[in-house]
Amino acid sequence: MRMLDIVFQDDDLVAINKPHGLLVHRSSIAMDAEEFALQLLRDQLSRKVFPVHRLDRKTGGVLLFALSKEVEKQMQQQFYENQVNKKYMAIVRGYTPDEEDIDYPLRKENGTLQEAFTKYKTLARAELNVALGNHPTSRYSLVEANPETGRMHQLRKHFSHIFHPIIGDRTHGCNKQNKLFKEHWELDTMLLHASQLTFNHPLTQKQVHIEADLQDEFLRVMEIMGWGNLMHKKSLTANETF
Repeated sequence: MRMLDIVFQDDDLVAINKPHGLLVHRSSIAMDAEEFALQLLRDQLSRKVFPVHRLDRKTGGVLLFALSKEVEKQMQQQFYENQVNKKYMAIVRGYTPDEEDIDYPLRKENGTLQEAFTKYKTLARAELNVALGNHPTSRYSLVEANPETGRMHQLRKHFSHIFHPIIGDRTHGCNKQNKLFKEHWELDTMLLHASQLTFNHPLTQKQVHIEADLQDEFLRVMEIMGWGNLMHKKSLTANETF
């Protein structure tokens, strides 16, 4: 049985470092999948588990489950009310500003607009001697993003909106960049990682802080970019950027 990396567990909650490409649960839009985080964790713990939020299939990182329906309901309410602090790491096309706020509403499937707000800071930049189109080199940035709202594909859509799409994002990203990474480095992984969750425990009210290490393909691209000294960092302070 495939074993998941458990990064936090107490009597009420459990969190895993979800691998890129693993669905949270069975979905009618991904009939090719045979494994799901919900099923694998349930079998690993030999008990029922209840996902309290979602991560895209191609996103890796912290995925939180409740161990009871009561806690599931309370944690889902915290996510709904944006009371959970979420941090993500992403590698995007181009040189991003040092810091930026993205305040850009996103449209639901039914056409309704929802407010969506993301803060991010740039942790590192790289220029590779790999030509793309009319450009003799290719530029990239490593960013830490804090989505203050929880809209579907929010980070993917927001970084696409500011013309710095996430590498490996086929739906909202840049096809030329994705093809470049596939041909040069055999990379299909979307370089978006849920690195941290911070919230108040629904029963004890004590603050809970959960972190998940970057995974192999993300680390491999960081090495390609020359960010080796940052490879084992999940979160960085401003004076550690370069």
